[in-house]
Amino acid sequence: NVENAAAGAGVTPSIARAFLEQGVDVMTSGNHIWDKKEIIEYIVKENLLLRPANFPPGTPGAGSIVVKAGPHKVAVLNLMGRVFLPMLDCPFRKADEELTRLRAETPIIIVDMHAEATSESQAMGWYLDGRVSAVVGTHRHVQTADERILTKGTAYITDLGLTGPVDSVIGVEPELAIGRFLSQMPNRFEPAKGPAMLQGAVIRVDPDTGRGLSIERLRVPLAG
Repeated sequence: NVENAAAGAGVTPSIARAFLEQGVDVMTSGNHIWDKKEIIEYIVKENLLLRPANFPPGTPGAGSIVVKAGPHKVAVLNLMGRVFLPMLDCPFRKADEELTRLRAETPIIIVDMHAEATSESQAMGWYLDGRVSAVVGTHRHVQTADERILTKGTAYITDLGLTGPVDSVIGVEPELAIGRFLSQMPNRFEPAKGPAMLQGAVIRVDPDTGRGLSIERLRVPLAG
C-alpha cells in the first residue's frame, strides 16, 4: 500500500514508477490516494496502481487487477472501510461483486482491507473466509500480532504495519503529534527521521485451491 509514500500524504507518479522499477507487482491505496492531484491522470493510465474498489462508479482508476506471478495468476482487490473514514459504497457488497469476476480468472485472491476500525477488518476477514486467499489490513500504521489462517482457509492479519521510521507516532515526528494532542490545533505533520523498518507479511498459498497455507509477520530493519 503506497498511499503515504509522498512524505506521508499520497503518492506521486514518479514515486509510483520507482516502486514498479524496483519490482513491485501491484500497488494498493486508501483514503489518501487523491492527496496529490497529479496522481489522477496517472491512475487512469497505470492499472497497477489501485484505488479502493468501493469508491462510487465513475471514480478514476480501478479497484482490482489480475497479474501474472510466475506460472500463476494472482488477483488483488483493494477495499476501504467506512468506520471513521469517508462514507464510500459498502465494501462487503463490493467484495461480493468483484469476487464473482475475479474467481472466474484465478483462485488466488489477495484483499487489502484499508480500514480504521479493527472490528471492520476482522469482520471482512470472516466475511471472505474461504472465498479469498488472504485478507490483510492497512491504514493504521501499527502492525498487529493476530496473523492466522481462518477456519475456512483464508490468511488474515488486521494490519500489516508501517514501512517507515521506527521512532515516530505512526510515521510522524513525535513532537508534532504530541503537540496536536495537547493543543488541538491543526499543526503540520512531518515524517520522522532516524532508523526505519519494513513491515508486512509473507503468505504461502495453495495455487490450485487458493487457500492460505501460512502467514508470517515480517519486520526487517532497514539500513541507512
